[in-house]
Amino acid sequence: MNELSLDDLLNKIKEYTNEDLSMIIKAYDMAEKYHGGLFRASGEPFIIHPLNVAYILAEMNCDIDTIVAGLLHDVVEDTACTLDLIEQEFNKTVSILVDGVTKISNIPFYTKQELNLANTRKIIAGAVIDIRIIIIKLADRLHNMRTLQFKSREKQIKKAKETRMIFTHLADYIGAYKIKNELEDLSFEYEKPEEYAYYYELYQEVKEDAYYCLNKMAKTIGEVLEKDKVENEILLRIKHLYGIYKKMNKGSKLSEIHDLLNLKILLPSVSECYLTLGRVHNIYHPYNDKFKDYICNPKTNLYQSIHSTVFAPDDWAVQVQLKTFDMDKIASYGLPAYFYIEKGLSRETMQDELSRGKVFQFYDHLKEICEYSDSDEEFVNNVNKELFTDMIYVYTTNGDTVELPIHSTPIDFAYHLGIMYGNQIEKVIINGEVATIDTELKTGDCVNIQTSIKARPTMEWEKSAHTIRARRRINDFNIAYNAITKK
Repeated sequence: MNELSLDDLLNKIKEYTNEDLSMIIKAYDMAEKYHGGLFRASGEPFIIHPLNVAYILAEMNCDIDTIVAGLLHDVVEDTACTLDLIEQEFNKTVSILVDGVTKISNIPFYTKQELNLANTRKIIAGAVIDIRIIIIKLADRLHNMRTLQFKSREKQIKKAKETRMIFTHLADYIGAYKIKNELEDLSFEYEKPEEYAYYYELYQEVKEDAYYCLNKMAKTIGEVLEKDKVENEILLRIKHLYGIYKKMNKGSKLSEIHDLLNLKILLPSVSECYLTLGRVHNIYHPYNDKFKDYICNPKTNLYQSIHSTVFAPDDWAVQVQLKTFDMDKIASYGLPAYFYIEKGLSRETMQDELSRGKVFQFYDHLKEICEYSDSDEEFVNNVNKELFTDMIYVYTTNGDTVELPIHSTPIDFAYHLGIMYGNQIEKVIINGEVATIDTELKTGDCVNIQTSIKARPTMEWEKSAHTIRARRRINDFNIAYNAITKK
């Protein structure tokens, strides 16, 4: 049974804010009142669930409105409480957030599948309204997965599959790796229990064999940093279970997983990250082809770190990660780290960061899918094809990273840069060589789009485009062009 209490939640919030918490207490009282007499499958009072959801949000340093919405996230769906009452008792923002995480139930649908599609669309599209809707939903799903053992086997499989297919992708897109990894492992445990048991044993064996190596490295590097009087924290980590399973399921041997063992070194500044990289390489020889600088070239979900896999003691390969303390906070929670970094301006900063489009590129893509999908089924299909799939990361000639779904072509790349790039493609150069517009791009490609005002898209281009953005832009252009030429 979970012993979490309201005082635990309040104390967790007090760790990062001095704000008045009376609204939290009021929300808890309302949730307890409306959920009174209701119990979870575990036998616990239902209030335990929203309290845990709120606590997970507090672990991310979320603002008061978000935590209040976390406490109230089920009252409209499961009780007689209304959104109007929530707005009246709290504010419009809390009402919007609660509405965003409330399943559709009062609209008639012909089939259960239609209802499921509508609810899936509402969950995913909630990011366009307010990204905090996704953050609350992730906290909700995380606690539900942590307590899934009390559900029937049928419901366990259904929830686990849904979590893997939707929520792990949402967590990945906002950079919440800590939540993503736990959701993946929990989904794996319930979806494939026999394989999970095998990999759990394998994980324990690796942990037992490798921790001497990791501890030895941590001690050696720590002594060097202490001698140089560099503030640091060194964390030891083994790749999470589902990550190991995915690698080995694709044919990799355990010894070939270069990031199986991980030594994370947290430092006070970017300059110290690069200086410490030199210190590490002076002790442990690096694998030349296993180096990534995500500080210079951040991932599209804000992740920053230097990764260098080195030859370690006892014939192990160890990935060393060097990042600042703030970068580590972002690596754990991604976009919600703005709650920690920006404090009171977190919501505005998050939405502004999303709208700029350079990082969190999924956001613009999601908005286009929302706009151009005529039905819930089309929306879900487009999301699965273009967002919840393997992604590639290609570069402009300026070194900017562009995130695209696998199977994308230079046409998709050009329209990602802008309509004028797409509509005026004259020549495509990939990695210094001329290529055709239907060439399938791969991660690491450097793409140069040369344009001409004389060029224009044809309907043939649409066949080579993979993303809805490119296909719609081509279609819109040709409709307009044909209308003008007919006059």
